[in-house]
Parts: sequence; C-alpha cells; structure tokens
Amino acid sequence: MSAQAATTEDLAVVIGLEVHVQLETDTKIFCGCSTEPAEEPNTRTCPVCLGLPGALPVLNEGAVEAAVKVGKAIDATIPETTRFHRKNYFYPDLPKNFQITQYDEPICQDGELEISHEGEHRVVGIERAHLEEDPGSLRHVGGSIDTAEYTLVDYNRAGTPLLEIVTEPDFRAPVEVRSFLAKLTEVLEYLAVFDAERDGSLRVDANISIVDAADVDDETGEIPVSVLEDANRTEVKNISSHKAAEQALAYEVTRQKNAISRGREVAQETRHWDEAKGVTVSMRSKEAEKDYRYFEEADLPPLEVADWKDTIEIPELPDARRERFREEYGLGREAADKLTSTKQVADFFERVAADFAPDLAATWVADELLGELNYRDMEITDVEDRLDEFHRLVELVATEEITAKNAREVVLRTMLDGSDDLGERPAPDDVVEAEGLGKTDEGEIEAAVTAAIEENPDAVDDFHDGDDGAINFLVGQVMQATGGSADPGTVNELLRAELES
Repeated sequence: MSAQAATTEDLAVVIGLEVHVQLETDTKIFCGCSTEPAEEPNTRTCPVCLGLPGALPVLNEGAVEAAVKVGKAIDATIPETTRFHRKNYFYPDLPKNFQITQYDEPICQDGELEISHEGEHRVVGIERAHLEEDPGSLRHVGGSIDTAEYTLVDYNRAGTPLLEIVTEPDFRAPVEVRSFLAKLTEVLEYLAVFDAERDGSLRVDANISIVDAADVDDETGEIPVSVLEDANRTEVKNISSHKAAEQALAYEVTRQKNAISRGREVAQETRHWDEAKGVTVSMRSKEAEKDYRYFEEADLPPLEVADWKDTIEIPELPDARRERFREEYGLGREAADKLTSTKQVADFFERVAADFAPDLAATWVADELLGELNYRDMEITDVEDRLDEFHRLVELVATEEITAKNAREVVLRTMLDGSDDLGERPAPDDVVEAEGLGKTDEGEIEAAVTAAIEENPDAVDDFHDGDDGAINFLVGQVMQATGGSADPGTVNELLRAELES
C-alpha cells in the first residue's frame, strides 16, 4: 500500500502462512543420522548433512510416505512426478550454503483445510506442501538475535525432514491463524507424522499485507490478485507456537496500521518475532524468489509416487471421528469435541465405551479424567502407561463398588497426586482399600438415616415446615456417618421416604 494517511476502518488485513512441520522419522531426510535429540551439540551429523565434498544425499522413504499422508488429509493433488531443487542462500545454520527443497513441482498441491472460528466453519486454501531439509539451529548468547554477544550453531537439526505447508492468503485476523494452527496440529497428530512435544517441531513464518477495505469482496472475502501483488508484504519469521502466532500477528497488524494512518509506507521486509519483548524486529529487506537462484538438484532423481500413493492409507481424521462419536454414541457437540481433541483421548474413550455405557464413559474420560489432568497441566500422554488403571476406576463406579463422589474426589486425585503411604502412582484398588471406601451396605445406610433423623429434630422440623434445603443437611450427616461411602442419591431417597411416611 502506498504511503497515504488512512483510518484503521479503511484497512483490511491479509495473512498467509508458511508452516514448517518436522516429520517424525527415525533418520534425517537425506542421510542415516538419527533425528533423536542429543544433549551435546553437533553430534548427530555426518558428511551428507554437513554438506562435505563428495557426500551424496539419499531420500528417506518414510518422509515421502508422511508427506503423502498429509496430502491425502488436506485433499491435495499429489502429482505422479515431483522434483527437488537447490535453494541458494548464505546463513550460518545452513552448512551447504543451499537447502535441498522443492520448487515448482511440490509433492502436494491445491489442498484445503476446514476450520471453525467463532462458531462458523470455513475453508482455508493450501497452495502447496513440499518436502525439504531443516537447517541447523542457532543459540544467541547474552541476548536476543539483535543484542546477543555472539551466536553458536548446532547442526544436529540440519537435515531433519520438513514439510513446508503454504496457505493461500485467506486469513483476515490473527485469531483465525491460531484456529488454523490448532486444527492443522490436530490433523498431523492423528496422522502420526508429527510430535508436538518435540522442541521446534512446528515453526511459522507469516506474510502480512494491509490493503484497502474496499478491495475486499463483502460476501466472499476474496481480494483481486492485482491488489495483493501491489501491496507491500512483510514476513514475520521464527514463530514457535499457536499463541505466539496470534500475538506476533496482532502486534504486526497494529504496527502496520499505525504507520499507514500516519501516512508512512510499510516496507517490504523480513522481521523477527522477539517473544520475550513482544515485538517484531526488522531483520533484512524481503528477498524475491529470483534471489534464491533455484536450480534442479542433480544428485536426486525425480520422485515418482504414482504407483505407491494409492496404497498409503490414512486413519480416520478428527472431523470424521467427531461426527461418528455423535452418531454412534449419542454425544453432544461439546463432549464429542473434547473426546476427539487428540487421537490418544479418542482411542481411550472408545476402549472405555466398549465395556461401559457411553454416557458413563464420556463423563469419566471427558469431564473427570481430562478435567483433573488439565488442572495439573498434564496431557493424557503423561498417563498412557496407566490407562488400564483408569479403566479399572470406571469399572469400580459402574459396578457400584464405590460412589462416584469418592471415585472422583479421593481415588482419582490420589492416583494422580500420590500419597505418603501408597507412593507416587497408586492403583485404584489400593486407594479404595487404604481409605476404606468400599460401598456401605443398605442396612448400614438405613441405620445411619434413622440416626440422622433422631439426632437432628430441628432439621426435621424445618423440612416439615417446607424448607426443602434441610434435607441436604441430613444427607450430609448420613454421608459423614458412613465415611462418604454411601450413595448420596440413595441417601436422599431414603430420607424423604422416612420423613414423608
């Protein structure tokens, strides 16, 4: 946009993303070096990933298979033949001084991903997804990228398989970007090609332009290509999380709108997101495509997947599983969303639902277990090796061996928090035995009900005078007498029957 004063109401935001996803493979994309994290820098390297003379790349089949799975999940076109190219630029984390990537023949083309934002569903176009190698990593010592005393380079990451997913400029607000990244991460985890817990496994570069609001179609939100070509585009690099993406873009949108409202021109440049300071910092002028001097990678033959791609299967994806849960198990939208939030949660729910009523399974997985885990800032992956024990806890409730209240407030919490007597990870039966939580038999409950009525005449009088809340006091007395092992609903019924007789 040219430098002329404008109010923020006259302006529209255009955002496109380049999402770099590390693919989960045992070895790097062009060599046999392990992709497992190493404590010591520069110990996961070899002549190939360091670009030493005479070393030749060999393509990792697992990386190609992962890329094909992603392509199928985003409904992309996967061409019969694709090629690798060299992208030439000089930066200390790039040992060869070029990056092996894909240029005009990417492995995935013209895909899409549906996202939900503020209750509305819409489709984000994905222009391409291509395979490439990850550069090394930089560690800025004594400050950030612009203030560090010096910078160290670690080539352990160099050569890790990357899939770069490039969207169309379909975002009109930073919050939409966060929704997209959450959905993309969900799909990648269902495909088992990506580990969100791995440091640096997902990194985002965002391209932002500010255009006249009048150029945006009111109904479709589309913007003419000529308008986008004329607009100055700023790239914000090195964004490492969903939250940071929203924060960085919100800052950059405000910065650009303020500049335009003051009559200043927005420079076409690359900027760095400084998460600690919450600002973007100018790095360099924005490169054009020609600056990278792409040419075909002569050491790798064309990649042909025509006879192979149809044999690669992908699992049921989150949207489809969510809809099936609603139909098959009669779940509401909120419960289905919770229970498909990750593949591990969905798998565990189905295992529990195979043995118990769906509504009981949904309550205990979506509300009780996930609620307690969220409170402790834990994920279900943190207790994957204990899912048999949580299944047993649901069984104790389903067979009425303990009350739901005790299962939730005592057994589950002790299982997660541990105790001095039972250790860090006690089993549910051990907690039940240690706390004496076995369900009280009916005769004991009836005796406790009779005692509560006899010992609390004021509460009985209040109930007969129409104070229905008095029953809660009497229920509490019975629960206390039975050590919390009686079922509150049963106690309530017995009390009312006795008081109204």
